[in-house]
Amino acid sequence: MRALVEPTDEPEITHERPWSTVLRVPVDGGVVWFKECNAVQRFEPRLSAALAERAPDLVAAVLGHDEERAWILFEDAGLPIAVSGNPPEAWLEVLPRYAELQRAETVHVDDHVQHGVPDLRLPALPGRYDDMLSRELPLDPDELERLRRFEPAFAELCDELAAHRVPPSIQHDDLHMANVYDDAGRLRILDWGDSSVAHPFFSLVVPFRFLEEQNGLDPNDPWFDRLRAAYLEPWGVGLDSALRLAERVGRFAHVFAWIRQRDFLDAPARGEFDTWFPLVLRRAVEAAQPRVSRLRSSAS
Repeated sequence: MRALVEPTDEPEITHERPWSTVLRVPVDGGVVWFKECNAVQRFEPRLSAALAERAPDLVAAVLGHDEERAWILFEDAGLPIAVSGNPPEAWLEVLPRYAELQRAETVHVDDHVQHGVPDLRLPALPGRYDDMLSRELPLDPDELERLRRFEPAFAELCDELAAHRVPPSIQHDDLHMANVYDDAGRLRILDWGDSSVAHPFFSLVVPFRFLEEQNGLDPNDPWFDRLRAAYLEPWGVGLDSALRLAERVGRFAHVFAWIRQRDFLDAPARGEFDTWFPLVLRRAVEAAQPRVSRLRSSAS
């Protein structure tokens, strides 16, 4: 840290979690931020540095990183859009820019996986579903049974989504109001430690969840279609059905990512983690619906 900047006061720990620790570092004219990642997120410094180099207008500038120690030092990016109430207008701006980053990153996916970014590409997901069912999940018995019955249909959905031939890319998977920052009108994305290489359209699962839960938007609110259209614009036309399908499959991919995170926790930390894990699981249970409407449509 001191090799790159000259602190004007002692650094202060602002976040201390089982997966990472963040320090606020006062410097002349402002602050910078130091992050130490634990094993589950040790790929983040290298990934963040690569993304910041290739998309400097969207990703917070990295002052330096140490891949071996999993350290990263980055510039201040302003305030999270949470302080403004998570306005949908901010997502209308940031989602198409994020989609452009994803389109550019499709050529780097193998490199990302080779350097530790979790691989949640479509062919791997049915196996992850089977692994999910083998675990003790904090759900009611009827919810668990619903997931078991849905397993064959989930594999079919993955195949159907793969048929749209959208290439895998980096998928932030924690894209919410506390990780999008506003620096004097310039929106940037931080905290790539939950990322995976996956279907890029899974990215809407988290921001849409927070717009529902934190902003109180109904799932049928017109804002969601506006945001879908904004996100899809850089990808081209004819992908609406793929996006809707990806939103459904993506809820399960999000669960698989949470399971990976959970596996790294000790018993006390896992107890706190499991206060939130059922919320993510139940959104997947909601998506485990029989495909009756599609069958009726085909019959008609």
